[in-house]
Amino acid sequence: MTTSRQQPDLPGPEVLSSEIVAEIRALPVRNAANARAVRRTYSRRLKHADGEFVLDVARALLGNHGQRWLACELIQQHRGAFQRVGESELAEFGLGIDSWGSVDAFARTLAGPAWLHGQVPDELIHTWARSKDRWWRRAALVSTVALNVKASGGSGDTARTLAVCQMLVADRDDMVVKAMSWALRALVGPDPGAVQAFLSEHEDVLAARVKREVRNKLTTGLKNPGRQRG
Repeated sequence: MTTSRQQPDLPGPEVLSSEIVAEIRALPVRNAANARAVRRTYSRRLKHADGEFVLDVARALLGNHGQRWLACELIQQHRGAFQRVGESELAEFGLGIDSWGSVDAFARTLAGPAWLHGQVPDELIHTWARSKDRWWRRAALVSTVALNVKASGGSGDTARTLAVCQMLVADRDDMVVKAMSWALRALVGPDPGAVQAFLSEHEDVLAARVKREVRNKLTTGLKNPGRQRG
C-alpha cells in the first residue's frame, strides 16, 4: 500500500475501510441503493481528505475486502483521488476482474471516466481490446460508454468508440457481444447516423443480438421494447 499523508480527523485507511464494510454489512436491507447511501456518507466524510489517502482507503477496500465497486466509486467521487488515476492505478484496480459485475464496476465507474478526461491514452484501451482475456475485452467496450453518456460527462466521441468496436466486431464471446451492444447503444444518443452506418458496414459480421438490440434502440429508444412494455 502506498504511504499517504495521514488525515488528523480520520483513522488509517485500513481501519476506515473496515468501518465502511462493517456498516454496509450491518444494513437491515443490503441492496445497492442502501450500500451506495453508506458510500455517500463516507464520501462526504472524506471530502477534504488528501487524494492519495482516499486511494489508500480504496486499495484497502479492494485488497482486504474485495469491494471493487465501492473502491471505484469512492475514487470517482473524490476529485483529488480521481485526478491521480492513470495507467498504473487502472492496472491496480482492474487486477483480477473476472465477472460481469467486477468488469462493469471498474470500467463504467473508473476506467471509462479516466479515459474520457484524458488521464490514460487510447492505446491502453486498445491493448485491453486485444487481450486474450474476455473480461479485459469487455472492459475496453464498457469503457467507451462514459464517452457518450451525459451523466458521466461525455458529450459523444464517435471516433474513439467505433475504433474499439471495430477491433471487436467479430468477437463472439457472450460477455463481449453484450458489451458491444451496450457501447453502440450508448453512442445512439450523440450520433445515431454513425451507429446506423456501422451496423450497415458490418451487417455480415456483427452478432445477431447486437444488430437486434441496437436497431431497437435506434427505432424505439429501447433495447427490448416488447419486454419493457411487458
